[in-house]
Parts: sequence; C-alpha cells; structure tokens
Amino acid sequence: MATRNRMAFEVIEGWEKLPEGWSFVEVAGVATDSRDRVYAFNRGDHPMIVFDADGNFLDAWGAGVFTNAHGIYIGPDDRIYCVDNFDHTVRIFTTDGALLQTLGEKDKPSDTGFVVRKTPVQRAAGPFNGVTNAALSTDGELYVADGYGNARVHKFSQSGVYQFSWGEPGDGPGEFNLPHAIAVDRYDRVYVADRENSRIQIFNVAGDYVTEWNHVTRPDDLYIDRDDNLYVAELGGRAGWGPNIEIPPHAPWGQVSVLTLDGEIQTRFGDEDPMLPGNFFAPHGIWADSKGDLYVSEVTVSGGGSWGMVPLDCHSLQKFKRIGG
Repeated sequence: MATRNRMAFEVIEGWEKLPEGWSFVEVAGVATDSRDRVYAFNRGDHPMIVFDADGNFLDAWGAGVFTNAHGIYIGPDDRIYCVDNFDHTVRIFTTDGALLQTLGEKDKPSDTGFVVRKTPVQRAAGPFNGVTNAALSTDGELYVADGYGNARVHKFSQSGVYQFSWGEPGDGPGEFNLPHAIAVDRYDRVYVADRENSRIQIFNVAGDYVTEWNHVTRPDDLYIDRDDNLYVAELGGRAGWGPNIEIPPHAPWGQVSVLTLDGEIQTRFGDEDPMLPGNFFAPHGIWADSKGDLYVSEVTVSGGGSWGMVPLDCHSLQKFKRIGG
C-alpha cells in the first residue's frame, strides 16, 4: 500500500481468475465499461478477456484479429477502441466483440521514414505508423496518439472522419519522441504522454501547445476519471533498455502516479522489487472504474524488453482497491 497527500490504494492479490490453461502473455491495455466489467487487451491467444469486478471470467474475443495488442479506450456508450501498433489500425468494437469500424489501413503504414530498430522517425505524416493509443473528447471526437513510427496526434470526427494532425519529431514544445498515450479532460484539454521525452504535454483541442510537465519518467498510459484525477503509468528507466545497455542510475522501476489536472502529485507508488504484488516492472496500461478502484496492466515479455530481468510469470495485470481520498 502507498499513500501520499489524500489518496491510497491497496493491491488485491490473485484478483483475476483465468480459465485453466489460459495466459495473458502480457496485458498491453486495460479498461472498464459502464458496468465495471474489465477488458484485458493482451498478447495471448485470447486478445480480449473480460472479467467482472470481482475477477470472474465472463468472455473472450478477438482471436485471429490483432497483430499486436497495444492500447484500449472505452467510451461512455461502451464502444471499445482497440489500437494495434503492428498493423497500424484503430478498430472499434461492441462489448461482445462485433467490429463496427476500422480506422487506418491494415499493414499500410504512413511514410515517415521509420524503420524498426534501424531508422528513427524522419518526418511526421498522416495516420498511422505504429499507432499507440486513443481517447475521446466530451463531444465524442477521437484523438489518436501515433507514436512508434510517427510523431503526431490525429483528430477524427465522431463518425471517424479524419480532420487534422499536429506534432513533429523532436523535444521542443509540440514535438514528440514517441507519443505513447493520450487523454482528454472535461475542459477538452488534450494530454499526451511524450514517453521518450519523459514528459506530459498539454494542448487545446486545436492542437495548440499549452504547457508540459516533466516530473514523470517515460509515461506509458494516461487516464482521467470523473473526479478529474489523472492516472499515469510510468515505464521507468529499466524496462526496454535491453542487454549490454547501461541503466541510468536515477531511473526508477515502473511506477504509478495520480495527479491533479494542475499536475500536483496526489499519490505515487511502485518500489524496487517488480515481482512483489503492488510493484511494477513495465506498467503499460491504466484505468479506474466507477468506484475508483485502479487497474494496471504490464508488458514484461516482448514489448517490455525484460531480457531476463523478470521471470516470465511476472504479473501483467493488477487491481488496486481505493481506500483513501
């Protein structure tokens, strides 16, 4: 359990009840719907696994659909936005897995000059190249972070019509080095997790730069609840560095921070031993349900770059009960 200021959370060990013989492999994203059902978007044989709030298995779908599960967002109408970074698409589903719409063209990345493990993003381009996550505004407009092979945020209408984009490669205001996640508050300010610049940039809905916060370490995912708490999954410095690469001594293990919309830290937790319940190796997804209970998903096998740093059975989805604030 960790406390700071006015919020506290306690991990619920062994929360999820997977069917016998099933495995997440790793959970890239997590979200809850209007009934607090929990959707674990994972990289195993059953890409979307659904639980009730007590961790009981309810459903699974998506087999054979996704190339690489990455980000998930559930709107107020329970439409589920699933982001696949390997095939460069955002797919929209009903809660039972019926496909409603696909944004982007499968296996057709935009031309940014990016080559995996060879050439970084050379120039910004349109949707999508290594797309990472999505979020809705209060009006139902869709904002998409396009990060691994691009350096942009794209805006779509409620019906999925592309409108405009902003961002360029770099570390200046309005520039990105892996925009990995996105969130929109009730005032329609757009928060972008600019991961490899270790900051959260804030924009208005027209894409104009407002400000930035630099007191986070490689932010991986963002979620804003109805009480204006901003939850941040921070990857930290160790995950993803690979073999024979010196780990920066100042960089922590993965952690979770809860901020106000002014950037004040309310709670921050996660300690040195990533295998212990309540700690993290590579937090990648984050969401809070209607009760304020928190879900944190992790990538620890492929995307997390564990390289033997944690065992293959390291937790990839944890639930935390909110007990304060």
